[in-house]
Amino acid sequence: MTMPRLRTVLLVAGAAVLAKRAVRRRINAAPLWPMPALDEPVSGRGRLSTVTRKVLVTERTEPAEGVVRLRLEGTGLPAWQPGAHVDLVLPSGLVRQYSLCGDPADSDAYTVATRLIEPARGGRGGSREVHEQLHVGTEIEIRGPRNRFPLVDSPAYVFVAGGIGITPVLPMLRAAEAAGADWRLLYCGRSRATMPYLDEFEKLGGDRVTVVAEDESGLPELGFLRELPAETAVYCCGPDGLMDAVTAALPAGRVPYLERFSPAATSGGDAFEAELRRSGRTVTVAADQSLLAAVRAEVPGLLYSCEQGFCGTCRQRVLEGEIDHRDELLTDAERRDSMLICVSRCAGKRLVLDL
Repeated sequence: MTMPRLRTVLLVAGAAVLAKRAVRRRINAAPLWPMPALDEPVSGRGRLSTVTRKVLVTERTEPAEGVVRLRLEGTGLPAWQPGAHVDLVLPSGLVRQYSLCGDPADSDAYTVATRLIEPARGGRGGSREVHEQLHVGTEIEIRGPRNRFPLVDSPAYVFVAGGIGITPVLPMLRAAEAAGADWRLLYCGRSRATMPYLDEFEKLGGDRVTVVAEDESGLPELGFLRELPAETAVYCCGPDGLMDAVTAALPAGRVPYLERFSPAATSGGDAFEAELRRSGRTVTVAADQSLLAAVRAEVPGLLYSCEQGFCGTCRQRVLEGEIDHRDELLTDAERRDSMLICVSRCAGKRLVLDL
C-alpha cells in the first residue's frame, strides 16, 4: 500500500469513529482545587481532542531497563497515524503526554511506553506514577490522540531516535516499510539495556539500522546528514542535545522534523506585570520565571498540570495586553483572548487576566 493510500485509510476510519463516539466531558481533576477562569481546560486544536475516555490497562511489560510499556484497551478509540500522542490523566490528576507506539490497525487498544525519570534528572513525578501505580486491571482516563509530529509523504527517510524517543518513530518505520519507501534509522542510547525495541528493529531493518550505545562507542557521528539527498525527510526525537546536534549537522536552511517532550521555554523574555483583575492583585513576572509560577504565589490553589503547554489545564482569559504564545495547542481564535500561563508570556510590559 502506498503512503498516500495508507494515510487516507487511517483518516477515513478515524473520522467515522469520531463522528459516532465524540462526547464532551470535563477533566476529572482534583476536586479541592479551584477551576481556572475558563469553563473548562482545552487540549489540542480539535474540540474532539478534549474528550476524556476511560481505558483499562490489560498488559504491562518492560521492554528495556527502566521502561514500562502499557496496552490500554477501550471502546470507540479514534484511529491515529504515526507520530500521534495521547494525554494520560493519572490517578493523582497529573496529565502526561505519551507517544502511541503500537499498531494503528489495532482499533481496540493504544500502546504507550515511558521511561522512569528521577527528580535528579528532571522528573516531575508523572513517570514514577505510571511505573508504580498503573498495573494490569487499572482504569485510567485519556484524551486525544493528537498529532503534531506527522509523517510526511517522502520517497526516503532518515530517523534519528534517542532513548525513549524511539516510541513515535517505531510506527513511522512500519508505515515507511509498508509504503516501500527507502529508510534508515540511527538509534542512540546510554546502553543497549536501556533501549527498548532493539530486537524488533534488528528484524525490521537489518543493515538499515545503526545502533549507537554511548557506553560502547560514545556519541553518534552525524556527518552523514550533510550528504543526504534533498528529498530525504529527516525525523528526530530524543533529548534536546541530540535534536540540536541533528539540526546543526544538516545543511544551512534545512530543518528536520522534531518532537520535543521537554518543557517549552518559559523564560527568555523581559520581565512584565500581570494584573489579576478579579483578585484585585498585580504580580511581577521575572525574566527567568513562568507566569504560572508568579500567579500561584498569589493564588496557590490555581489548577495546573503538565507545565509544558500541552494539556490546557492552566488556560486563562486575557482581558488586556499582547500575548507571546508559546504553546502548540490553542487555535487562532482561542489565542485572541486566552493563553496557557504555564509557558506563554507577555509580548509587552503588562497583561490583565480574568482571574
